[in-house]
Parts: sequence; structure tokens; C-alpha cells
Amino acid sequence: MRYRRDIIGPALVVVFLLCAGGVASWFLISPALSGSAQSNYDITRMVLYYSTLPRLATALIAGASLALSGALFQQVLRNPLADPTTLGVSAGANLALVIASLFLPGLLGAGRDLVALLGSAIAAAIVVGLGARRGFSPYSLVLSGLVLSLWCGGLSAILTYLNQRFLASLFIWGAGSLAQQSWVIPLSLLWKTAAVALVCAFVIRPLSLLDLGESSASALGVKLVRLRFVVISGAVALAAFVTSAVGVIGFIGLVAPTLARLSGARRPTQLIIWSPLIGAALLFLADSVLQLFAGELGDFLPTGAVTAIFGSPLLLALLPRLKIRHRIQQSPVWRGSRRWNGTTPAIIAAVGLLVFLLASVVVGRSIDNGWTLLSGAFSYDILSIRLPKTIAALASGAMLAVAGSILQRLTGNEMASPEVLGISAGATFGVAIALFAVAPGLPGQLAFAMVGSLSVLTVIFLSSRRSAFAPERVLLAGISLSAMVDAVVGVLSASGDPRAAMLMRWMSGSTYLVDARTAAMELGVAIVLIAVAFTARRWLDILPLGPSPSAAVGVPLARSRFALFGIAGLMTATATLAVGPLSFVGLMGPHLAREAGLTRALPQMIGAAMIGGGLMVAADFVGRTIVSPYQIPAGLVSALIGAPFFMLMMRKKA
Repeated sequence: MRYRRDIIGPALVVVFLLCAGGVASWFLISPALSGSAQSNYDITRMVLYYSTLPRLATALIAGASLALSGALFQQVLRNPLADPTTLGVSAGANLALVIASLFLPGLLGAGRDLVALLGSAIAAAIVVGLGARRGFSPYSLVLSGLVLSLWCGGLSAILTYLNQRFLASLFIWGAGSLAQQSWVIPLSLLWKTAAVALVCAFVIRPLSLLDLGESSASALGVKLVRLRFVVISGAVALAAFVTSAVGVIGFIGLVAPTLARLSGARRPTQLIIWSPLIGAALLFLADSVLQLFAGELGDFLPTGAVTAIFGSPLLLALLPRLKIRHRIQQSPVWRGSRRWNGTTPAIIAAVGLLVFLLASVVVGRSIDNGWTLLSGAFSYDILSIRLPKTIAALASGAMLAVAGSILQRLTGNEMASPEVLGISAGATFGVAIALFAVAPGLPGQLAFAMVGSLSVLTVIFLSSRRSAFAPERVLLAGISLSAMVDAVVGVLSASGDPRAAMLMRWMSGSTYLVDARTAAMELGVAIVLIAVAFTARRWLDILPLGPSPSAAVGVPLARSRFALFGIAGLMTATATLAVGPLSFVGLMGPHLAREAGLTRALPQMIGAAMIGGGLMVAADFVGRTIVSPYQIPAGLVSALIGAPFFMLMMRKKA
């Protein structure tokens, strides 16, 4: 009887999804079938045979591939939240294709699949390598994978914006467009998926033995390293082939195995068999409904963004099932010269900050593209343009760095940074609404950005209240909301509206539109919020010790976490208004301060503020002068610096 329930439940889910998708698709194809062809060249039937039907077939094949990839990842990593989206595999493939399109187009001629496979393999190697160092902790895998996914997706979007003359359609494709013009892609994707699935079929039995535990599986003759390599390679290949063909389709690999489990499939063999069927039916339904309701805009609305909008809430719903234990943060031992103390690094950081500030204001490029100092009759006019940008960069960098210090101490995780809290994505959503729905001036856009940030922060707090604002829950909730908001912004940007270019410019972190009023606002808020953070230094010294010791000395856990996350969120929101949602200064500042020997809360925040402010000022200066007369956004420069730094931190063992 139990065996029959294991079959009937998933089968009913597949039948229901296919029937619902079939009803929606019937309304798409019935006009072409009901009409009579007047000639051999019937446009309606041509569209049906070479666009609509290939698209539906692509949805079925891509959905099955992503669901199988997610099921394999979840089984081999023992992580119910693993899938190509949460592990950054799809985003890595997309970034590789964007970079190849811009700088190495000859590689695309050799094979798009190879480029996508290389990007996916690099992303998977980074995330799985980190997971191996940390015992394949579900929290570490998902956190590092989603952060890597956010960075890859953000950098892909920025590169597309900076080269929109050449890559205008690539943005829509990168967000997961299933639009087809022939049967070439679905047929090519079919045999590749079938080949990988056939290879994976030979490892189902040893994969099933992992449920007994690693030691028991090894005793039964399972070669764990070899098994992980084969299964992960197959899962990566499936995700890479789909991304190469249609772009990033989000969260199908997470939703399909989850529905299979909820419908009764429990054993690994059943999950691996039923997940692709459910994934195929699910994406088939989603794309059919999208085409039906979008009408003529169906080809321009990316299906991947739509699936991410629905997949992110599922990730939020699954968070309570993820068992996480608070990890005590081990402060690195300062290995520098004994003559150094906490004061010396702070003095060096202060001197470096002053040098960066002076250079940013005084040094520039002349008309003949040479280096020059600020002088002459137009000095005041030039200073009135440079100084607000420098002040805004300084204040934003300092706030992000202090927010990063708070988050890293609260979570005990060295990879935590403000960018992954989701507040930056909320600000992006607010600006998108302001541009597309209201179209106010810059002050109105800033107000909408603040409302969006605070709204996301409120949702995060409400979803984490039952866990007493456990740090890991808050971060993962922020990441999932960030993915959902990014998907909404992707849909808006794919509409073809010229205002999308303004949104992408803001997301790139450009200080081009910063004026004296905005700079004064940034500086005033930074002074107030950083001062408030300094007053919470006692909490930040005690909370990293863990919940029990903190409660024993009288620290109110829920209230203190709520207040500290609120401060970090407000600082992140305000800084994002000036330098965009992706800078990684919040990661670099606290780490450099800690490596300089500033381990206590207050000295670390002071050092991080000076380092973060100096890094952002330097990024703004470099972006303004390195390719003069063109400008590279400060947020992009900072992200390009922060990415290698982030990869280095991911290699460290917690």
C-alpha cells in the first residue's frame, strides 16, 4: 500500500500539471488549427510549427533537465535546498557566455555548450570546494552558492548594460527566455539531456546508499569521492546545457524535487525518476500560462524571471526545515609584528583614507587625457562636481563596511556582507517602481528606494521572528527575497522601456547623478547610524559567543538581534542609493580590519569604516579616470575588486 501511495501521489501531480498546461497551451494553438490554410504559406501555421510548438517542447525538456539536476544535487550533497540556482551553477554559465560574447566571440563559434559548461564547472567547483571544507554544511553551501549567483548575475547585467549596443537582446535571453524560431534548440537539448541522464542512471544505486550515511555507504563499497564527482558533473552538465540554450531558469530544480517529496516520493530512486517529470510539467505550465496572459509580449517576458518570482517564496517556506546550529566565530590570530597594536593599523587606515580623499578631489585628467592637478579658472566648478561624488562614496563605503562588521559578528560567518541581506535588492525594486510607475525626480526615486529597502527588511524580520531572529535564517531569507526582487526587476527591464537603461545605470553603482544635496544626506545619515552602531559595541562583543553565553550575561537575544539587523539594514539601504546594490565593500572592509589586528567590536568598526570609505573613494576615482573621458561606475569597479577577495575568503575554513 505504501508503495502504491509513493507512485500515485507524484503521478497525480504530473497529470494535474500537464492537464493545466495542456488547457493553457490549447488556447495558444487552437486558432492555428481551427483555421483553414488558404495557401502553402500560412503565417499562423508557420508560427505554430516553428515557434509555439518548439517553445513548448523546449519547456518540457528544460524543465526535466533542471529538475533532474536539482534532484542529483540534493541527493549527493544531502541538502534539500540545493539546485542549479541556489548553488550558482546557472549564473556561472550565464556569466561565462556574456564574457565570451564580449571578449572572446570565437569561443562561441567553437561551441556555446563548452563555454557554459566551463562557467558552470568553475562555479560548482568553488561552491562544492567550500562545502567539502565545511563538511557540506547546508547553510554554507546555500549561502556561498546564492552569493556567488548574485555576483555573477549582477556582473552579467552590468556588462550587458555597458555594452547594450551589442548585447541588447542578451539581457532578455539571460533572464531565461524560451522563445524559439525552429526545432534546432529543442532537438539538440533533447539528445544532450538524454545522454547525461543515461550516465546518471548507472549511479542511482550507489547514490541511494548515501541515505545510510557516509560510513555505511563506504563500508558497502561506495567510492564517495568518485560518486560525488560523477553525480555533480552530470548535474552541472544538465544545468549548463539548459543555460546555454535558453538562459537562466530559476528554481525549477528546487521546486520539482520538493513537490515530489510532498506528494509521497521518499526513496532516492523515486525522487530521481519523478522529479524530471514534475519539472517538465511545471515549466510547461508556467510558460503556457505566461504566453497566454502576456499575448504579444510573451516573447519579451523571460520565463526564468517568472519562475524565480514563484521559487523564492518556496525557498522561504523551506527555511524552517533546514537545521542549523549557531557557530561561534573564531577570531583570527594576528600574526603581524608584535610592535603593532590596535592603534597603529587605525592610524595607517586614517592616513590612507586622507590620501585617497585628497587624490580623488585634486587629481584628474586634462583635455588631452593627461594627468593634472586641480587648478585654473574652472577649479570651483570642477570641485563642485567632484566633491559631492567623493563624499557620497566615502559615506556609502563606511556604512557598508560597518554593516558588514555587524553581520559577520552576528552570524559568525566571515562571508556575510550587506549585499546578501536583501536590502540592496529592495532599494533596486523601489527605484524600479519609481521609474516605471511614477517617474518622479531624483528625490522621489531616493524615497522609493528607501521604502523598498524597509519593506524587504520588514518581510525578513517577520519571516525570522519565530526563530528569535536567528542570524542564519535572516541571511538566507534576505538572499531568497533578493533573488525574487531581482527577477521582478528583470521582467521590468526586459519590457524594452528606455527607462530600463536608467535602472541598469543605477544598478551599476554610478555616482554620475550625485549632487550636493544627495551627498549631504548620505553623510548625515552615515554619521548618525554609525554612531548608533558604536553604542552597540557591547552586544557585538558578546553575541558572537553564542545564544547561551549571551543570555547568561543578560543580553536580550531577540531585541538585540532585531536592533542590530535594523541598523545594518538602514545603513545598507542608504549606501545602496549612491553606489548601487553590488559593491562587496561590506565584505572587504571588515576582513581587512580584522587582518590588521582590530578584533574587538568598536576598533573593528572604526577601522572597517575608514577602510570601506577609502576603498569606495578609490573605486570612484579609478572608474572616473582610468578610461577617461569614459567613466566606469564605482560599484562595478568595487565589485571587480571584491570578487577575487570574496573567492579568497570562501577558501578559508570556518
